[in-house]
Amino acid sequence: MAGQGAERADAARNRRAVLEATERLLAEGGGDHVSLDRVAALAGVGKGTVFRRFGSRAGLLQALLEERSAALRRAVSEGPPPLGPGAPARERLLAFLDGLGAIAEGNAVLLAAHEQACAEDKFADPSYRFWQGHLRALLAEARPDLDADFLAHAVLAVFDGELVRAVTREGGPRHFTRSVQRMALALCERP
Repeated sequence: MAGQGAERADAARNRRAVLEATERLLAEGGGDHVSLDRVAALAGVGKGTVFRRFGSRAGLLQALLEERSAALRRAVSEGPPPLGPGAPARERLLAFLDGLGAIAEGNAVLLAAHEQACAEDKFADPSYRFWQGHLRALLAEARPDLDADFLAHAVLAVFDGELVRAVTREGGPRHFTRSVQRMALALCERP
C-alpha cells in the first residue's frame, strides 16, 4: 500500500495465499467458482481478512489482474524501448499490444471473470485506465487526425476474455495478439 510503509510479513503472506487461492478457483471452475467464502477457505484465512484487504469479489479480481500486469506497467513507464519511452509511437504500440496480448492469452479466464465482476466500474478499474491512457497517447501520436480516446477504448474492447479464448482455440498461440496488432497497424495507416 503506497504511502503506508512496507507490508507486514503476515499481511503479505495472507495476500499471496488469497491471490493463489483465487487463481486456483479460476482454473478449476472459472469466474463463477470464485467467491469470498471459497477464497478465504482455500487460502486458510477468515472471510473478514479477504473482505478488508480486497473489499469485494471485484476488488479481488482487480488485484489479481493488476498483479498480472504490473511488469508490463513498469516496462511501459520506465523500461527500455520499444516498450518503454524513446521509441516511435508505432513501435511502442506494437510492443505494448504484444505484452497486453500475452497477458490476455495467459489469463483469459481471469479477464472474463474480471469483466463480469467489474462491469459497472470497468472504466474506473486501475488497469483499464492505465492501458486506455497509454493507448490513447500512442494513437494520438501516430494519428493525430483521429479520435484517439475512442480508438483506445475500441482496441481494448477486443480484449474480451471469451473472445481471447475463442480466437486462441481457433488460431493457436499468439493468434489473438497478432490479430490485434494487425488491427492497430491498420488504424495507424494514413489514407
